Amino acid sequence: MKLVPNKPPSSTGTRLLVLGAVSAALTAAWVEWKARRAEREHPPRGRLIEVDGVRLHCVERGHGRPVVLLHGNVVSLEDFEASGVVEALARTHRVILFDRPGFGHSTRPRDRIWSPAAQGAVIQAALDRIGVERPVLVGHSMGTLVAMAMALDRPDRIGGLVLLGGYHYPTPRVDAMAMVPVALPIVGDVLRYTVTALSSRAMIGGAARAMFAPNAVPALFFDVLSREMMVRPVQIRANAEDAALMMQSAADLAARYGELKLPLALIAGTDDAVVDPKAHAERLHAELPGSRLVLVPGSGHMVHHVAPHAVVEAVQALAAGAPAGNRPDTLSSTPPQAVAADL
Repeated sequence: MKLVPNKPPSSTGTRLLVLGAVSAALTAAWVEWKARRAEREHPPRGRLIEVDGVRLHCVERGHGRPVVLLHGNVVSLEDFEASGVVEALARTHRVILFDRPGFGHSTRPRDRIWSPAAQGAVIQAALDRIGVERPVLVGHSMGTLVAMAMALDRPDRIGGLVLLGGYHYPTPRVDAMAMVPVALPIVGDVLRYTVTALSSRAMIGGAARAMFAPNAVPALFFDVLSREMMVRPVQIRANAEDAALMMQSAADLAARYGELKLPLALIAGTDDAVVDPKAHAERLHAELPGSRLVLVPGSGHMVHHVAPHAVVEAVQALAAGAPAGNRPDTLSSTPPQAVAADL
């Protein structure tokens, strides 16, 4: 019998593997270059505070009783500036904005799991560092979980909560589960420098339209928030990790909502397709007597852009009516309110 020697690997297959590896390396280098250029073109505009191994970017405006603004996923602190909320609040308040860890110019070291409680702990440490006492916390979307964690873990440090478009209970989220691979070490690192880096750029416009729907994306939104800053690998990782942890984080916090003794206002858009207001804001309002619920007709998830005056009024009401030591269980329960939208 004649022996047949083993055939060498297909030259075509080898070339394809080499071509794929070279393409991935070139893409990763391009993505890194774009990220560094975006950071040079959009440098920090506030102070950088080092706490517990984390560099937090903090911007301050105005004077008066402090208000802290915590943004949601995808965006950075500039989202609140684009909405007009910062300018309006700064007339009567000291407004403090943070880039949450991994977003904007804040770092996100890999030495811990960045749960809402972990994010809240470093933000609270930064507030202690700069002398902010008992602020009203305003959180949007994922930022509401961070605000709630801060209020539950250190109620003595917080004066009240205004939660916008909040995700408060562990309802299923397909989009969150889809982000799990990107949140993983190694696999996620490869993705966010290649496939996810490219897909994020292609989808950022559609993602913004989905967040604002049924309202239009404001004309100047991407002038204030840089697209390239939003699709850097570090921010893709932060967004993916937050999304992957979101359902479990909401479940952990929901078990403790009964402990909350701080003044609370909830604001949600009636047409929010990202976070169902009935399953979240209205349910939390029913669970916490003394809370205030404001429903904005015709608004989607970005309710602070549609009705910034509702946010300002809620903050002012808490700041005026909830001095140190006041508790929501001494206040009468407020039924849901509808406010006219600033369209």
